Amino acid sequence: METYDVILIGAGHNGLVCAAYLLKAGYRVLLLEQRSVPGGAATTEEAMPQAAPGFRFNLCAIDHEFIHLGPVVQELGLTRYGLDYLTCDPVVFCPQPDGTMFLAHKSVEQTCAAIAAYSEHDAQAYAEFTRYWQRLGNAIAPLFNAPPMAIFEIIRNYGWDNLKDLRTVMGSKIKVLDFVRNMITSPTELLDEWFDSETVKAPLARLAAEIGAPPSQKGIAVGAMMMAMRHHPGMSRPRGGTGALTQALVNLVQDQGGTILTEQTVKRVLIDEGRAVGVEVANGTEYRAIKGVISNIDAQRLFLHLVEPSDVNAVDDQLRDRLQRRVVNNNETILKIDCALSEPPRFEAYEHKDEYLVGSVLIADSVKHVEKAHALCTVGEIPDADPSAYVVCPTVLDPSMAPEGKHTLWVEFFAPYQIAGAEGTGLNGTGWTDELKNQVADRVLDKIATYAPNLQRSVIARRVESPAELARRLGATKGNYYHLDMTLDQMIFFRPLPELADYTTPIDNLYLTGAGTHPGGSISGMPGRNCARVFLQQQHPLAQRWEDAQNHLRTLLKAALGDE
Repeated sequence: METYDVILIGAGHNGLVCAAYLLKAGYRVLLLEQRSVPGGAATTEEAMPQAAPGFRFNLCAIDHEFIHLGPVVQELGLTRYGLDYLTCDPVVFCPQPDGTMFLAHKSVEQTCAAIAAYSEHDAQAYAEFTRYWQRLGNAIAPLFNAPPMAIFEIIRNYGWDNLKDLRTVMGSKIKVLDFVRNMITSPTELLDEWFDSETVKAPLARLAAEIGAPPSQKGIAVGAMMMAMRHHPGMSRPRGGTGALTQALVNLVQDQGGTILTEQTVKRVLIDEGRAVGVEVANGTEYRAIKGVISNIDAQRLFLHLVEPSDVNAVDDQLRDRLQRRVVNNNETILKIDCALSEPPRFEAYEHKDEYLVGSVLIADSVKHVEKAHALCTVGEIPDADPSAYVVCPTVLDPSMAPEGKHTLWVEFFAPYQIAGAEGTGLNGTGWTDELKNQVADRVLDKIATYAPNLQRSVIARRVESPAELARRLGATKGNYYHLDMTLDQMIFFRPLPELADYTTPIDNLYLTGAGTHPGGSISGMPGRNCARVFLQQQHPLAQRWEDAQNHLRTLLKAALGDE
């Protein structure tokens, strides 16, 4: 029986980040991954080796913004392990049925100049809107890089710039009330308040709804920050695809002596007298953990499937029921389409420029169009009569991901996990079949082709993954790659439940990380870093606090001296 200090269930990017910090602190770490490759939702793979050899695809995550709001890349020195970020500019292109288009550059000024061509009012409003959300983002970023209830650590994270922006956006009673109202309203209402033109509102609504809910839903207006973040700190992609971030983390983990075992499905967490002491994998092998077991899978799967009910009930007889009843997945996930192309899409009716394809291409004809794309999913209907989609042609920015002169296409289409009226049929009883997923993919690509007519003739091969297949590949409950919805009632100290929000659990030495913990999904590494810090503080509380104090003092001195 092999023994380690710490065992991590799942080698997604947060699990790898967490492992890296623990290895640097001197712990012996094992990561167990059910797939044949590490990375979870952050992989880049040659997904069609026979039909499209040499084409590499991001099978889930693609655009990186949140990771630049934290110190993970710098603290772990990931550039030394092969990570090279490519900056996107422009960041968004959204053609409209009336012939106008939203083209957003990294520069706010350049974006506003383009908006002014069809709405002077919206151009001025956009500058103010972006400035507000950038300041708000900087004001609350220190909350992301600490456990949600660690008040003193959050305070230590604040630098001069954070405090200045905090004062700007919440420095009076009216500003505080505006902030509260902005948090509890909906993106639709917020955008109607600020803008006149559908050309501006539609793409912003589509990005806000990336949280995984209709833009009319209250409590997700913070999604408006998604567009502001593309201006600052900016949007980028690793050279070689999202999997290059995973590979850099794998290189670091292995360099530090960590062990990663793939094709190892954990079937049980071993509990002894209320304490996690190891895991058992599907083939019956047991691995022992001296210091702790950290779960990079969602809390529902962990406590409802991997821990014996008697062991959970012995420490909290309400936890299983609360996880089943309070954690919400609203049935919305994605149908993913990857295409190998002979040439990139061309938007000829919009005076096509290849720069349109550098960032994200949004198919969002109006706010109502976006609303239907999300609202129908929640009632189990497939919104493919007039699809809305998030489209990327990654090889325009990074030609290394396809054979010379060829391209790839990444398409995200929101779809229900469980199809209404099809219960008990298809994969895992969801109603999804190969025939159905391909019919939906046809309609999605047809819609994109109304804007880029050359698309259909350029497809060499395609891969379509239904929501049920994505759920199986990622091991995600109801296909939710965020683990649970990113609505306000399930964020910060409510994520996934108040008693689990600080990465610890009622079972001693059993910890949580991943998208289902604070600050949530997306590529950030923050849950992994925060969990590692909680673990280290519990092991050596005084030493960790002394190290934190020293690091904070260095940061303040650098800021005071103007040393970047």
